[in-house]
Amino acid sequence: MIKGFKDFLMRGNVVDLAVAVVIGTAFTAIVTAFTNGLVKPLINAIGGSDAAKGLGYQIFAGNDATFLDFGGVINAVVNFVIIAAVVYFAIVLPVQKVQERRKRGKEAGPSEPTDVELLTEIRDLLRQQQGGASATRSDGRH
Repeated sequence: MIKGFKDFLMRGNVVDLAVAVVIGTAFTAIVTAFTNGLVKPLINAIGGSDAAKGLGYQIFAGNDATFLDFGGVINAVVNFVIIAAVVYFAIVLPVQKVQERRKRGKEAGPSEPTDVELLTEIRDLLRQQQGGASATRSDGRH
C-alpha cells in the first residue's frame, strides 16, 4: 500500500498539480491585492457621498451590518475575470495546443508491411517471373 502511494506521488501529474496549486494561490493573492488596492477604490469613488463605505446601499441607518456592498461584489467579479483569463491563456490554451500536436503524432499513417506480407509479395513476383506456372517440388509443396 505504501509503495502504491509512493508511486502515486511520484507521477509527474501529481507534482505538476501541486506546483499549480501553489502558484495559483500566490497569483490569487497578487490579483486580490491589485483589485483591493486599485480597482475597489475606483469603484467606491462612484459610490456617492459616503466614501468610507463605497458603492452600496445602507438598508437601516446606523446599522453597518445592513450595508449592501456592491463595490465588493464588483471587485470579486473583476478578480475572478482576471484570474480566469490568466488561467485560460497561460495554462488551458497551451495545454490544448500540446494535446493537439500529440494527437497528430499518434495518428496512424501508412503502416509498414509485415515480414509475412513482404515474403508473400516476393513469392508472388517470383511466380509471375516463372511464367505463371508454379513449380511443384518433389514433396508436393509449391
